Amino acid sequence: MRKATTVNAVAILGLAAASAMPVHAGVLYNNLTPTDAMGIASRPDGPDPDSFEIEAADDFVLASHSFVTSASFIGILLPGPSGALPTVSDVIIEMYRVFPKDSDTVRVPKVPTRTNSPSDVAFASKDAAGGDLAFATSTLNASFTVLNSVQQGGILAFPNQKTGGDGPLTGLEVQFNVAFTTPFDLPADHYFFVPQVALDDGAQFYWLSASRPISGAGTTPFAPDLQAWTRDAGLDPDWLRVGTDIVGDGTTFNAAFSLTGSVPEPSTLVLLLSALLGSGVVRRRTTRGRNSSS
Repeated sequence: MRKATTVNAVAILGLAAASAMPVHAGVLYNNLTPTDAMGIASRPDGPDPDSFEIEAADDFVLASHSFVTSASFIGILLPGPSGALPTVSDVIIEMYRVFPKDSDTVRVPKVPTRTNSPSDVAFASKDAAGGDLAFATSTLNASFTVLNSVQQGGILAFPNQKTGGDGPLTGLEVQFNVAFTTPFDLPADHYFFVPQVALDDGAQFYWLSASRPISGAGTTPFAPDLQAWTRDAGLDPDWLRVGTDIVGDGTTFNAAFSLTGSVPEPSTLVLLLSALLGSGVVRRRTTRGRNSSS
């Protein structure tokens, strides 16, 4: 009798889990609206000392538990010394939570503030080289100029962080479309999206600024909409605000990206809870049955 009851409970749980598959697929966040105001370097570690890691981050909010299945972002590619068309060798996508989560709050920072910055370490990460994602690129403009940039060597610790930026750049404007092999499974929270692009032959990727306030179709602007942040291997684990700290003229920046995915329907969560309660009831009945027979 006890064995049959266990099978029934497992069957209920399995049915609820199947019912709780993600639904309502669509736009989770969209500000894929590039502007020419800023280009921010963002790349993983390279094979030589001069190709150290640089990260750029911009925020988004998930009001409920979500599965991020794909992403798009836009930047410019600058050729390396040979002048050849840049070739993408890797793409990494990271998700950070907002400081002080996932961070050492006792350490003395090397920046003016960590308030509203990304955390010290990533909450989740996926890498094309590791098979976690697939990507495709499309050229939007053969020659796109940004008015200012944050380049290699332009990220300095306090009190020297204000450089005004590293000036204009002109490159190939490219959109990256990324599909995740396994979705990012993200609880409701405030996050930062960090894309990194590795290019061959010394070429460089710069993530483009986007509209501020958020204007992408399918997205409702949220508050607070935090500005873009950046860091390199020398500043890690701290971050600097691209606008407030580095440019320093009162301008703030968003970055061009979008996220799509799915959200579990609330009714499926109710089914799952009901299944858990149902299995508990069955166990109680079984216990009473054993006690009465002894």
